[in-house]
Amino acid sequence: MSQSLETSPAVDTIKLTLPDGSLKQVPKGTTAFEIARLISPRLAEAALVAKTDGNLIDLTQPLEKDSELRILTEKDAEALAVYRHSSAHLLAAAVLELFPETKLGHGPATENGFFYDFYRSTPFTTEDLERIEGKMRALVGENLPYAREFLPYKEGLERFKRDGDFMKCHFIEQFTRPEEKISIYKTGKFLDFCRGPHIPSTGKIKAFKLLNIAGAYWLGDERNAQLQRIYGTSFFSQKDLLDYLHQQEEAKKRDHRILGKQLDLFSIQELAGPGLIFWHPKGGIIRKEMEDWMRNEYVRRGYSLVYTPHVARRQLWQTSGHEGYYADNMFDVMELDDAEYRLKPMNCPFHILIYKDSLKSYRDLPVRLGELGTVYRYERSGVMHGLMRVRGFTQDDAHIFCTPEQIEAEIAGCLDFALDVLRDYGFDEFRIELSTWDPSLRQSFVGSEEQWNLATASLKKVLTERRIDYQVVAGEGAFYGPKIDIKLVDAIGRLWQLSTVQFDFNLPQRFGLEYVAEDGSRKQPLMVHRALYGSEERFFGVLIEHYAGAFPVWLSPVQAVIIPIAERHGTYAHEIAGQLKAAGVRVHVDARNEKMNAKIREHALQKVPFLLVAGDREVSSGRVNVRTRGKDQTEDMAAAEFTAKIRRLIADKSRSLNGG
Repeated sequence: MSQSLETSPAVDTIKLTLPDGSLKQVPKGTTAFEIARLISPRLAEAALVAKTDGNLIDLTQPLEKDSELRILTEKDAEALAVYRHSSAHLLAAAVLELFPETKLGHGPATENGFFYDFYRSTPFTTEDLERIEGKMRALVGENLPYAREFLPYKEGLERFKRDGDFMKCHFIEQFTRPEEKISIYKTGKFLDFCRGPHIPSTGKIKAFKLLNIAGAYWLGDERNAQLQRIYGTSFFSQKDLLDYLHQQEEAKKRDHRILGKQLDLFSIQELAGPGLIFWHPKGGIIRKEMEDWMRNEYVRRGYSLVYTPHVARRQLWQTSGHEGYYADNMFDVMELDDAEYRLKPMNCPFHILIYKDSLKSYRDLPVRLGELGTVYRYERSGVMHGLMRVRGFTQDDAHIFCTPEQIEAEIAGCLDFALDVLRDYGFDEFRIELSTWDPSLRQSFVGSEEQWNLATASLKKVLTERRIDYQVVAGEGAFYGPKIDIKLVDAIGRLWQLSTVQFDFNLPQRFGLEYVAEDGSRKQPLMVHRALYGSEERFFGVLIEHYAGAFPVWLSPVQAVIIPIAERHGTYAHEIAGQLKAAGVRVHVDARNEKMNAKIREHALQKVPFLLVAGDREVSSGRVNVRTRGKDQTEDMAAAEFTAKIRRLIADKSRSLNGG
């Protein structure tokens, strides 16, 4: 080691445990940066933030007690969120330099970058974004520190009131008690109420880009002032930034909203209302394929198919707890002659009522109830997005009621089912998260610590036994129990949250569910919630973007189009179509009096897998000229040979038009 921190008997010391298990005894008040410098100058140069006893802190924060300490660099995923939050502060500092009349909202890191909310009477323009980005680069060049200071509550509040920063005043009053000091970060001329942490200085920010401007309401309430939200992203390297920007360009080409209209798959009708999906005939065919696949798997895997209503008395939601925990996401109460009713946001209480309709024996368990059930949730207008975030959607919802001895086998079965969904629909990569509770936020969760620990241990055991890598996400469990979330990776590397397996010890207790145990006693069953598509709408949106609308044959609305060259070839074209239809192929004959090339181009734009051309030569030989999507060369083959080929591709659910 190049340096040391000397201590004397008169100096209070603390013990720090480093990731390699080694101990450092240093003076109380030593900073994480000093520890990094003690370890090596290279680590000190690379350090961005520190983590002590599970909490992220500034490198300059004095350490006051014995603790575990990690120095985080670009190699640590947690450092990226801090880096991006600091990038948001850099954005705000640049805006204030250029537009000092602007009032500030908040600027968090997001999954893919950051944003900052601003209140300003004049709208920002594209040219303004370029100027702001230029100013951000200048501030990076100045290598300004993210300097933290603490002000007395009254002094800090008065300071922001004096400047007219009404949003900052709200945050101070909301998150700080009058007897506390408030945390301030200063970056050049920019001063912000923020609890941090931040990276050491602006010079550490190497690669960033401002992306777009959007509207946002103060506190998310459309009755409040409208703000301007500037989105940006930042990465540790220019290469990572360029890769991300390339991915975004590719994502624009795959936008399911654009392709949905181009391919005539679905629409959202203004007269009917936002967030409500109209499945057009072509989209309806794909939905039927999805539903047939799921229902067949339900039956094969021992699920019973059920169907439940769309509304229920408010009393049901009070019993289930949704009135207390979920009311803000439910549509308003409907007053009918006998009671108040609500549209259902979940299927689970309905399945519980089916289970409860007759007393079950341990011999009857597990009971697996599956439904493709439509639910309704009140999403604010600002968050709805095509098929991905809607107000009415259909879940492939199932609930399993079982004994404690059966729970691990049932969770394992759900995991196997989920992975089969991914494989059959053409997804090779996925990430798994185990979401648990946060005991410090007990009011947000139901159940005892013993129940949570038991449930979490069961989920962990199944993942471990199947040798599946997973990440634990504390505090992200459902309010009623821990869950396994499966995030698939699409063709351009984006993560999508779809499948989930959730443990529930709350609803069986609320509804008084029972089964007769082997010894004749009454016991409460365990319950598993399980959705694999997540919702049909969202899964469909992901499929559109994953395949860029060029679906594998088994999912394609039209699997083959036959184009007769002249009117005299129409009879032969219809004969071939009849053979294909008899084999279960979705085929269309395009006998319009249009130019051949125009018809080929039109169907190619509709991403039809196979175009079959029939002329004199094909009629006389009983063959077809096959144009395969994505191939420049056509090929001649016997009509029977083509029929066998496409039947095989459909049966195998092949991703490739050549098989495999």
